[in-house]
Amino acid sequence: MNLPNRLTVGRLFLTALFVLCFYLPWGHAMTAALLIFSLASITDWLDGRIARARNLVTHFGKLFDPLADKVLIAAAFILLVENTKMKAWIAIAILGREFFVTGIRLIAAQQGVVLAAERLGKHKMFWQILTVLYFLLEAASREWLFSFLRPWYESTALQTRVGFALVAVTTFLTLLSGLTYFWRNRRLFDDA
Repeated sequence: MNLPNRLTVGRLFLTALFVLCFYLPWGHAMTAALLIFSLASITDWLDGRIARARNLVTHFGKLFDPLADKVLIAAAFILLVENTKMKAWIAIAILGREFFVTGIRLIAAQQGVVLAAERLGKHKMFWQILTVLYFLLEAASREWLFSFLRPWYESTALQTRVGFALVAVTTFLTLLSGLTYFWRNRRLFDDA
C-alpha cells in the first residue's frame, strides 16, 4: 500500500479517535477532538497532493479517499448536532448529498467506471472542514488550551453571524456539488 493510501486509511482511524473524544469524561476532550480532526483533515489534503506529485493515483485511492472524507465529515456533523447548536437539518442535507454521490459512484463502478472527486467537491470539503473547525473551536474554547477564544464565542451577535455564514456557504456548496456531480454523470442513468 502506497503512502497516500496509508494516509487515507489512517484518516479512518483518526475519525474513530475523534469520535471517541466526544465520549471521554476528560476535561480536555474537545481540545483533543479538535486537534485530531485537524490532523485528519490535513491527511485529506496530503494524500491527494502526494498521490498526484509522485504519480501514485490508484483505483483504491479514487474510491477510498472520498469515502474516508465522507466518514470523517458525517461523524463530525452528527457529533456537532449532538454537542453544539448545529441544527439537525444541516447534517441531514450534508449526509444526504454524501449518500447520493456514493450511490452515483456505485452505479459507475457497476459499469466499470471509477469516478474521482471533482473540483467543486474539493471546495465543498474545504468549507465543511472550516465549518466543523469553527464549531469545534467553540466547544474547545470552554477548555484551558483554547480558553482565550471564549470571549469571541460569547459575543453572540457577531459569532452567530459568522457561524450562520459558514453553515450557509457549506450547505449551499454541498447541495450544489451533489447536483453538479449528478448532472456531469447523468449518462450513467441512461438505462434507468
